[in-house]
Amino acid sequence: MKALLHRHRELCERAVDPLEIAVGLEAQGVTDRTAAHCRHRDVFSLAEELHARVPRTTERPSPEPHPLLVPRVRAGWLLLTLLPGAFGAATVTGLRLTQGTPRLLVALGGLLAVALATRAALRHSPLAGPPGRRAWRPAPGTADWRTAPGAHAGGTATDALAGRIAPGAHAGRTTIGTRVWTLWLLGYALLGDGLLHAVLTGGPDAPPTGAPEGPWPTATAPALALLLACAPAAWCAHLLAVGAHRGLAGSRTLRQFTAAVTPPLLGAYALFLAALAALLALCGTVLHQPAAYPQALSLGALLLSARLLTAHRHRRVPARALGAAALLEALALALPTAGRLPGCAFLAVPVQTLVDVGGEAAVPVLACGTAALALLWHAGRTLTRASAHAPTGAPE
Repeated sequence: MKALLHRHRELCERAVDPLEIAVGLEAQGVTDRTAAHCRHRDVFSLAEELHARVPRTTERPSPEPHPLLVPRVRAGWLLLTLLPGAFGAATVTGLRLTQGTPRLLVALGGLLAVALATRAALRHSPLAGPPGRRAWRPAPGTADWRTAPGAHAGGTATDALAGRIAPGAHAGRTTIGTRVWTLWLLGYALLGDGLLHAVLTGGPDAPPTGAPEGPWPTATAPALALLLACAPAAWCAHLLAVGAHRGLAGSRTLRQFTAAVTPPLLGAYALFLAALAALLALCGTVLHQPAAYPQALSLGALLLSARLLTAHRHRRVPARALGAAALLEALALALPTAGRLPGCAFLAVPVQTLVDVGGEAAVPVLACGTAALALLWHAGRTLTRASAHAPTGAPE
């Protein structure tokens, strides 16, 4: 307790109420487990004792709270989130109308256009990642709420946080690893089931032609639905931001904020999965292909969880989850291939058994579904914390 008092004395001296101390402690990594070592049930209880022990530097009257700035819907990010689906639909149409070399050129041009459109949508929408550092981060060992954007002398923690929260207002960067894993997962959604079937039946004997009836069939319906789902994902992230603002406005403890933001978080997931299911049905009907609901829904849930966590400054866990799912899919392709070597047939047994039970779809469902559930559990613990919605600095 003495170490905490010394380390966070400046925060405690300038805080107006225990909530301000609690959010500051949480933002600096103090958890309920740390509070338990100090014989407190949670961070807020610990903050109450710190608030009672440390005298205030000055007695300041509580000012009028700032009006809540609710994130607005902007036409710019609305249009950007529609571009990946639009370019994806144009690419699929071009592939169906061309043959030979023109088809290859259409595929390459479409992939480039989709990649650029997706990057723009992720950088300038509510799905945008965080900047390199927080503008309000205090110096080591101290915490000053007056340096927070939108905070004011004597303001409450709610006012300081609600003043300038703008999820999606800042461009962000993900790690190279996260991008590689994401591209692999999307590529597997397009080509993986067909490639796995070819590998298990002794192939592949020819490269993919882009046609569903080819020797290496491509699943364009789920891939197109996932591109079209960029717009619903952005809307869900926006609704979560609005819910977080309302939770900050009406909460006086961390527990109250958690209870207020949990329904919007779960609602965002439910709304996105419902929209993705509708898009899968539409694309499957128009393209006359299987909708691949289990594979696409599990992958969609995984990508949404990873993006929400990345946008709220939690990059490491999403990168590991995406990497684990990609590694499992890669092993599913590598083990049957290695099983063709003399004396190595046993390597293909696990994958063959899994496919015999659930078909080729069992591999991405197992890989992405497990990772999605893990990230959903992690999001339920992190995105319901007030520090996850703290203000950030200027865009890069």
